[in-house]
Amino acid sequence: MTDKNRALLERLWPMDGQLALSAEAEYEMRADDYILEMPQSGERIIGRDKMRAMQQEYPAPPSIDVHRIVGAGDHFVLLGRADYGDETYHVANIVEFTNGRISRETRLYGTPFEPPAWRSKYAD
Repeated sequence: MTDKNRALLERLWPMDGQLALSAEAEYEMRADDYILEMPQSGERIIGRDKMRAMQQEYPAPPSIDVHRIVGAGDHFVLLGRADYGDETYHVANIVEFTNGRISRETRLYGTPFEPPAWRSKYAD
């Protein structure tokens, strides 16, 4: 199941940053009892029907630059950057599968910041 799940993620979030799937195509990849949680905003979207409706109404989806996909089996983490035009966020998306469909996502967003000067000698 690992290869199929990873392939599904790579279709949904391609490494080239271009979201190619429609809300309808993504709908087919999600379990009926799908849950999306976004802890920073406190939102919890329950059910793939509500997720599709939210996507269809989304005014200006961000471009996504996927840096890495790690995981195996039914558990993966996507790391990347979301560009909303006037704001950029680093994203960690924890994705869980059940029976070959996405059953749960937890999306964590962090704003970029300048590192403190004292740490510069340790960073590349």
